Amino acid sequence: MKYLFFFIAALSLMISLASGQDALGKKIADAARSQVGKTLKYDPSYRALDYPNGDVAISVGVCTDVVIRALRSSLGLDLQKSVHEDMKNNFPKYPQIWRLRAPDKNIDHRRVPNLKVFFKRQGYELTVSQDQKNYKAGDLVTCIVPPHLPHIMVVSDRLTDDGRPLVIHNIGSGAKEEDRLFDFKLTGHYRLKKIE
Repeated sequence: MKYLFFFIAALSLMISLASGQDALGKKIADAARSQVGKTLKYDPSYRALDYPNGDVAISVGVCTDVVIRALRSSLGLDLQKSVHEDMKNNFPKYPQIWRLRAPDKNIDHRRVPNLKVFFKRQGYELTVSQDQKNYKAGDLVTCIVPPHLPHIMVVSDRLTDDGRPLVIHNIGSGAKEEDRLFDFKLTGHYRLKKIE
């Protein structure tokens, strides 16, 4: 009887945690979706940003800006500040693709390779899979758009008729919600946890 009680308690806790994660994921997806129809252009131009909580105009941006805005709006997570502080303390652990000698608070959080390192360092990394059931609303997925452009997308809570999650991203003409999860080679899968 004692074991049955512990089993039921553990099962209840697991269900509670799963539903909390589902709600968190939907909140992230909703925040990403709120940019559709507002972010109308893809513009990778370098810009000096306010710090913290800096952003380019909502009408423009790149794929990372969809993620930055969604996490700021849904979780209160300022990726600009979080990535910049982590890079200041761990600069050699981040990609050295851009030949910088120090972090740059205006652009570092807007680069997919840096976000991949940051999310992994925070313990958000999951295994990349071709099984659509492994992708939940609010997950972040990275890929390579040919020939070699790193890209990031937010997994939607909306599904195709056959159960594949849509993604919310800016791949060239503003924020859109589309059936493109497996269109490109996936390079990363991340699921954020509640920010304390």
